Parts: sequence; C-alpha cells; structure tokens
Amino acid sequence: MSTPSPFSYVAAQDPLFGVVDVELDHEGGTLVVDGEGIARAEVRRAAGTAVESHVPIGTRDPERLSMTVGGAEVPLRPAKGFLTRKSYRVDVGAYRLVPDSLDGSRLLRDGALLGVFSSSGDGRVSVEWKGEPGADDAAFGYALAAAFGTGAEPMWKLTLDALLELWP
Repeated sequence: MSTPSPFSYVAAQDPLFGVVDVELDHEGGTLVVDGEGIARAEVRRAAGTAVESHVPIGTRDPERLSMTVGGAEVPLRPAKGFLTRKSYRVDVGAYRLVPDSLDGSRLLRDGALLGVFSSSGDGRVSVEWKGEPGADDAAFGYALAAAFGTGAEPMWKLTLDALLELWP
C-alpha cells in the first residue's frame, strides 16, 4: 500500500451501484463514502490521535475511531495487524474485511462472501462483487477498503520482516 496523500477525492464507477464518491482526508482523519445507490458512510479519527502513515484513516486503534452508516453509529473494530493476513481484518457489526492476497481483501457479511475489494490507500477503490450484495453492503465495503486499505503480505514475509526488525 502506498503512503496516503493528505486529501483525495475519487469517483468510482461501481458495476452495480453507479457512481460512488470517496473523500479521504488522511491528515484530518476523515473518510466519507456516498453515492446515489448507497447509504452515506463516514469514518472519523479522534482529534489528537498519532497518525500512522501506512493506514489511510491514520490509525487502527478502535478507541480512536468512529463510524456511521446512514447516520447510525456502528461498532468499528480493526485488528492490530501483525504477522498474519487475518490480523489485518476489520470488523464492523456483521461485516468483516479481511486481506486474502497482496492487494485484495474479501468483504464478508455473517461469513458469506460479498465481494473482493482493492484499494491502494489513496481513496481509489475497486470491487468485484460476488452473489447479490445490497446498498448497505456497498457502503460498508467501500468505507472499510478506503479507510484501511486492502491486502497484506503473506505470513512468511510478515514474519521475516518482524525478525529482521529485531536483528541488530
């Protein structure tokens, strides 16, 4: 994933839901996803939070993040991210975004695959839908992919990187 730009606005053309607008302010800690065919989703980082450059929204600390979809607050729980792809998952209600390749992540609802998202961390998001996703599924998927990026290195690479960090 690339280092996020301070602010980006991207209009994605979704194959099922039309134009989806993604506004990501890495420095300000805000993300807004909206479109004619989906609910408005917002992710916000708390003021004063130390900003991590490798996370588009700036942090993975659930205590420092909030999320609303369609105006309703939802419980956002990103995992810490360390040695496995699964450790980079993000859970919110019945949804889970979990890396499954170097650049892609699966969106699941109650364990059922809805789509595979790709985002390089700069607000650009693409998706390959599976099954029959609804408008809320799209709102959650775009917001999570844009806020946290997608994909992760394989476990062997993450482990090697961690060991090399310990090497004097």
